[in-house]
Amino acid sequence: VQLVESGGGMVQPGGSLRLSCAASGFTFSSYDMNWVRQAPGKGPEWVSRVVTGGGSTYYADSVKGRFTISRDNAKNTLFLQMNSLKPEDTAIYFCNANRITGMGEEFDYWGQGTQVTVSS
Repeated sequence: VQLVESGGGMVQPGGSLRLSCAASGFTFSSYDMNWVRQAPGKGPEWVSRVVTGGGSTYYADSVKGRFTISRDNAKNTLFLQMNSLKPEDTAIYFCNANRITGMGEEFDYWGQGTQVTVSS
């Protein structure tokens, strides 16, 4: 199983970045997908979630209206479009795949993360 994030970098406040997460080794379309971030010296913060078919998305209040999560099940790829970036968005962004079966068994996979720095 692999989740490989890309697209991070340094951007000025108000700028945009698009993160990608390439998945392999599992049935991507069967998993809900999340973006989770961790700022320096802080605990993990859930950012956004998209369900298996992509029809439902959810956002933390801190990013609502600025970030858009999406997925391409044909290409096994998750995206996060980040607009109007703020210095407080600076963090390592992790891709997470999550599935709970009908029997209650949970599968949870994580990527290595990509650094996003928002600074003037």
